[in-house]
Amino acid sequence: MKSRTFLLLVAFHMLAGSLLGQTAPPASKPATQPAVAPTPSTPASATSTPAAKTPAGQPPAQPGNPAKSDPAKSDSDESVATIVHVVNEVRVVFTVTDRHGRYIKDLKRDDFRVIDDQKPAELRSFRSETDLPLQVGLLVDASNSVRDRFKFEQEAAIEFLNAIIRPRYDKAFVVGFDATPEVTQDFTDNTEGLSAGVRMLRAGGGTAMYDALYFACRDKLLKQEQVGPVRRAIILLSDGEDNLSHVTREEAIDMAARAEVIVYTISTNISGMKGKGDKVLERIADATGGRAFFPFQMRDVSDAFLSIQEELRSQYAVAYKPADFAADGRYRTIAILAQDKGMKVRTRKGYYAPKQ
Repeated sequence: MKSRTFLLLVAFHMLAGSLLGQTAPPASKPATQPAVAPTPSTPASATSTPAAKTPAGQPPAQPGNPAKSDPAKSDSDESVATIVHVVNEVRVVFTVTDRHGRYIKDLKRDDFRVIDDQKPAELRSFRSETDLPLQVGLLVDASNSVRDRFKFEQEAAIEFLNAIIRPRYDKAFVVGFDATPEVTQDFTDNTEGLSAGVRMLRAGGGTAMYDALYFACRDKLLKQEQVGPVRRAIILLSDGEDNLSHVTREEAIDMAARAEVIVYTISTNISGMKGKGDKVLERIADATGGRAFFPFQMRDVSDAFLSIQEELRSQYAVAYKPADFAADGRYRTIAILAQDKGMKVRTRKGYYAPKQ
């Protein structure tokens, strides 16, 4: 009896062991699942995102990771350095005349001081420039108010362009305006094309002079490529009477400053007296560093063009470093002062600092 009982206990023990052995593998499967590599259908984000969200729990970055970010940092540093170098030097072109209005062309570096935003500036370079490349815009009022001597002014303008534009060196464009500006000849060094553009102009309509000046500065000269110092100028023929513009006179002047354009105005008023429009032309010319001409007789128009031609070939170029410069987009004033009080310096009144 005892032996039978003993055998039953042994059999029970073996059966229990067998049952335990069958249940053990399922219990271990969940523990091994995380170690299984993701299948190709698993999205990459499913394995990488958690690591990105928990950087504190990750081991130190591998040597390859900083190398990936260094080039971007290096590029950024280089671009910042380039911007600082460019905006920290201002280039200005100006002319000097004596008490009688004659151009002075033999002055030296020590004959001037530059004041930027009411503070003395550090001169970097100074040179006489008698043949800077020109970028010239001819704006001709084609409204009804200038019809009387329109043809004569066209021929004087053609003569001017033929004399001043040098092939492969200078460029000019022609815009006629009444109610709207119209480009009759785009930027070119071909004087025949420019002459044809002037002859295409036809008088008639209202006057949107400010719009035309704004357009010529923003859409033509400001967008024209500039490599090194150039002389940007607009010759504006009009009576100065504006009755249709969408922008104001000061907005047009402001755009000329942004494009670094000097405006020369030639009045088409033949009354013999300066009128309201002539004062507008004076304001535009003075604010941009140009000159206003009032040729009350037809032959004086050609003389005005000759004077502009001489001035464009009688200039100085200075580069300087402003004091306390900040790339904040703010307008900064320029004053170039001659040591000789009898000299008159004519240049643009200021510029807009770049904005980072």
